[in-house]
This record gives sequence, structure tokens and C-alpha cells, in this order.
Amino acid sequence: MSGIRPTGYLHLGNYFGALRNYVRMQDEYDCYFMVADLHSLTTHPDTKELRNHVRHVMAENIACGLDPDRVALYCQSHVPETAELYLFLNMMAYMGELEKTTTFKEKARQQPENINAGLLTYPVLQAADIVLHRATLVPVGKDQEQHLEMARNFVKRFNHRYGEVFPEPRAFNYGEELVKVPSLDGAGKMSKSENQFATLYLTDDDDTIRSKIKKAKTDSGPTEPSQPKPDYISGLFGLMKLVSAEDTIRKFEEDYDRCVIRYGDMKKQLGEDMVRFIAPIREKTEAITHDEKYLKEVMEKGASKARSSAQGTMRLVKEAIGLNYF
Repeated sequence: MSGIRPTGYLHLGNYFGALRNYVRMQDEYDCYFMVADLHSLTTHPDTKELRNHVRHVMAENIACGLDPDRVALYCQSHVPETAELYLFLNMMAYMGELEKTTTFKEKARQQPENINAGLLTYPVLQAADIVLHRATLVPVGKDQEQHLEMARNFVKRFNHRYGEVFPEPRAFNYGEELVKVPSLDGAGKMSKSENQFATLYLTDDDDTIRSKIKKAKTDSGPTEPSQPKPDYISGLFGLMKLVSAEDTIRKFEEDYDRCVIRYGDMKKQLGEDMVRFIAPIREKTEAITHDEKYLKEVMEKGASKARSSAQGTMRLVKEAIGLNYF
């Protein structure tokens, strides 16, 4: 089980850091993937664009390879059992631990005028999302490890207090190091909300992709054979490894080692390879987004699957707590 917030369009980091694993998992596991619209309200209370963002992110998930017939692809707010379990788990969460979470402190610093209770209890809602389906595998990156550890703590507390209901979830990938896609300015990773000109979105048109890569930070080149690469140059090579042919990568690696690399040529080649990779996803996303009937069917089908799972879990939860009075 995993989810993506509809706080902006998806980018290359979302694809290689999450969606690629989602697509692979659907062939091997029972999967629940959601668009986390309730989570977005903690930091984006203005909902004028929420409908468009939810529909777009749903379409991007499908365009990247998720099959709504093989997974439960749903919108978080369409599963009211989430809120019910969130309430129960809040009884097991303590102020001290919630206030210490890295994401709470970061968000509170970023939006001091909107430090709401939902922001504080974000990890509890995230735990509810996961354990609502009694999920054991959660394909997330290192930035979510603290939240996942908290989810395990809530599970242990519930099971200790009321009896064994939930399995303990753990982070999952295919035994490979999770890909962190670097931003084009060499300052951190690509982001939906920050450094937008240094982020490659799955909706960017061909000229925008070429332009962003052309403006990527470089220097005058190495001055010694096999010189270590600065972060921003390593980032460009990292992007090339995601979308370019092996012989292309090898050529520019050799040019770098021999101190004859022409970054203009490298960025031009990377731009064309990136266009070739992103364009089919963008075009498919646009087609799905404009098909209102299909998207409605996908959302209804996903909600039905997710609610069926959620209702089964909530029966177990209420029975364990002792809330069945008849």
C-alpha cells in the first residue's frame, strides 16, 4: 500500500522513486494505491485546484503503467473508514512523539500561520491508510522511514491493548537502492513544490524539457583525468543513466575521464532522450484526463475495492476494541 499527494503534477523523481515500483508490484501482490487528497489539506487548505490535481495524478498513475483492473487505485476521501480508523489510532498517539517528527517540525517552520492538528497527526492518518488494508509492504523512500516506524508503534500498541489485529508494515523495494532523482540545479532532489525550473515534470512539453536541461548547472569541465565529479555534474550523469542508452552514457563518461567532455553536447543528447521518455507518458495522461467517463469509472472501481478491504478490517477492529454492542 502506498499513496501520492495531489499537491502538484508528478515529476521524474515520483516515477523512478515510486511509480516504477508500483507497476512492478502489481504483477506480484494485492496492491492498494491511493491519491492522498485528505493529506493534502494539511498544507494546501485552498481547494480550488484540488479536483483537477486529483484527476491529473490519477491519470498519471495509469499513464505510468498502473492497471486499475489489477490494483485498487482510489481516492483517499472515497474511503470513509480511513477517518474512523484514524480516530481510533489517535487514541494511541502521544503529543510528545508527534511533535518530534521531522516532517512536522519542517512543515511548522514553513507554514507558522497554519500549524493545524491535522499536520501534527499526519503520521497517524498515514498509519491508518496503511493498516486499513492490513498491508505488510509499503514502497516508500528513506524520507518516510520515521513515519513507517511510528505506524509500527501504533500497530504494536493496538495489538497489545486489544489483541492481534494488524500485521507490522515494513518498507519495501526490490532489494535495490531506491533511486533519488537529482534536481537540475544540483541542490537536492526534484520536488513537486520547490525548484520547479530544476524539476522535470511528467507533463512538461518537449521544448520545456529541452530548455530546462539546457539551463542545468555545469562548469568548464574537468582539468585532470578521472577527476571526481561535482554533485551537479554527477546529477546530470545520473539522469542520463535513467533514460539514455548504455553506449551513450559510456561515451560521455569516457569523454569526462579524458577531459574532453562538451557539456553542451551532453545536455542536448540528454534533452532528446528525456523527451523520448516523457512524451508518451504526457500524451497518455492528457488523453485519460479528458476522458471524464473513464476516470469516473476508475475512481468508483478503486473505491469499491478499497472499501471492501477497509470494511473487513473495521469489523475486526471494532470487535477487538469491544464496540459491538448487539
